[in-house]
Amino acid sequence: MKETYQLRRSTLLDGKQGPCMVFIFSGSAPMRSADESYPFSVDRNFYYLTGIDRENMILMLYKDFSGNVTETLFIEPYDEVMAKWVGGRMRAAEATEISGVQSVRDIGSFEDALNSIIERNRGLGKLHVYLDLWRYHKDQADTPAHKLAKRIRTEYPAVEIDEIFGELAAMRAVKSEDEIALMRKAQEATRIAVEAMMRHAYPGVNESELEGAFDFSLMKQGVREHAFHSIVAGGGHATTLHYNKNNSIVEDGQMVLIDLGSAVDHYCSDISRTFPVNGKFTDRQKEIYNAVLEAQKLVIRTAKPGMTLRQLNDLVVEYYESRLDDLGLRKDGKGVRDYYYHSVSHQLGLDCHDVCTERERELKPGMVITVEPGLYIEDEAIGVRIENDVMITEDGCIDLSSDILRTVEEIEALMAK
Repeated sequence: MKETYQLRRSTLLDGKQGPCMVFIFSGSAPMRSADESYPFSVDRNFYYLTGIDRENMILMLYKDFSGNVTETLFIEPYDEVMAKWVGGRMRAAEATEISGVQSVRDIGSFEDALNSIIERNRGLGKLHVYLDLWRYHKDQADTPAHKLAKRIRTEYPAVEIDEIFGELAAMRAVKSEDEIALMRKAQEATRIAVEAMMRHAYPGVNESELEGAFDFSLMKQGVREHAFHSIVAGGGHATTLHYNKNNSIVEDGQMVLIDLGSAVDHYCSDISRTFPVNGKFTDRQKEIYNAVLEAQKLVIRTAKPGMTLRQLNDLVVEYYESRLDDLGLRKDGKGVRDYYYHSVSHQLGLDCHDVCTERERELKPGMVITVEPGLYIEDEAIGVRIENDVMITEDGCIDLSSDILRTVEEIEALMAK
């Protein structure tokens, strides 16, 4: 795999004129309380370029004035005492073996290395420093990249700071065969766990118990990583898109909407299913469910390169518009958006809502997207969402989730066992 990471780093630098530098940080776990920290989650761009899943590391790519490239990893030194308490830090040889980066240095030398390169390039033209400066919202805390950008702007105002988020998003949007293989593994682990959850369901079960059945099944498979926090929403809770309390009783006659997924080497699955807790759909539940299923099938049949995510969503809205009357939903002046208030697709990969710019909203072969239409009827306490993950091909798409049961008949048959 190190050849893959080497190629990705080379691709990232292609077309960039020296002198320039790229810095990508692995991140660190924030403190939670007292001496306890939150679980560490590696920066996905760092992982994408190195294959390393460790805290407090920095990847530096440097192209000089003549076009020569130097790659350096800055890592924490091995600590024999800490190794006895929490396990050993990664050694330089291991970092090189995984990533293919030959130069591995103590992170304590990072500042001197940065300053040395900046000083060395004085008078050789504008030095560009590329950082991932994207924020999800304006109040988000500064990342190490933001802090470095501020310091460079203060201490070296002649250095040009450039954003590299868009280039990484474009690279990550199109998946390789190896990436698809990992996502298929996540699909299979999720399939097994979803079936275990459905078999465990019964009237009066707590949402948290169903969540536990899913988690236990994953752990039995040796899978500990979730793509995101699971949604297990019974009855009327299913009309809240991101319901996450997962702590209420599901009564006889109610349905459960689940939105969950496992991840393998951080590559995600994202699956939604809706099923009756007693194992048998009522006629009304079946009617709504099948309408959502037909919307999903329509999108999967239609998705192909050149289309946009907006066009796929328009298909769903148009289909629902044609069904409002026979579903008894065109009442009190309500329209489609009163029952369906999200979009049908998003990118999927190393993140559940994978990195994407407006450019990546046009589909290309190798992209993986979700297909997740839903209908949410508050006054009937019915919420239905059905979500599969598909890979765009040269002339259509492949349903990566096709083995995960989804029809009324398949669900009822499984739950009757």
